[in-house]
Order: sequence, then structure tokens, then C-alpha cells
Amino acid sequence: MFRPKLPTMPQPTGQVTPPDVVEPTTIIPGTSTPPAPVAPVPVPSRPTVQLTPGTALALVGGGTAVVLVVGAVLVSMLLAVAITGASVAVCALVIRSLVNADAKRR
Repeated sequence: MFRPKLPTMPQPTGQVTPPDVVEPTTIIPGTSTPPAPVAPVPVPSRPTVQLTPGTALALVGGGTAVVLVVGAVLVSMLLAVAITGASVAVCALVIRSLVNADAKRR
């Protein structure tokens, strides 16, 4: 019951053929042809990227805006967690004081 059952290896079915024998071929020398003329190298169609002062300033401004927005979102999430934790702590103190006051009256 607790011993693993290993699957049996399937046996090949049908007629098994041996691999074909590769016979070597002979090389027949032919007449030599003159080399083709060398074609000129094509110029790349994509122009290189050139940064002007205006585009560099736009990139810096865009990066700064992204950093500020992400920072504001993270800070607001941190503040939300801190405010939630503080309110839960205040609620716990109020409930504890109510339970203790009720226990002292009895």
C-alpha cells in the first residue's frame, strides 16, 4: 500500500528499421567563376537620436514630475496607514477603559 508503483516502460510496436547508411560523396571540381562585384553598403534608414536642449529639458521635467507623483502617492499611503493605526489604538484604549470601569463597579 505504501510502496510506490513504478510505471512499466512501453515496448516499441511495429517494425523497427535500422538507420540508413550514409555513403560519402565525391567532390567534382568545376570551373571557377569570377567574383561578383561588391555592392555598396546601404546607409541605415533610421536617423540617430539627437538631444537638443529643449528635449533634454522636457525629459528632465517629465522625470521630475513622475518622481514627485510617485512620492506623493507613497507618502499618502504611509499617512493613511499611520492614521488608521492611531485610531485603532485610541479605540482600544477607550474600550479597555470602559471594560475596566464596568468591572470596578461590580
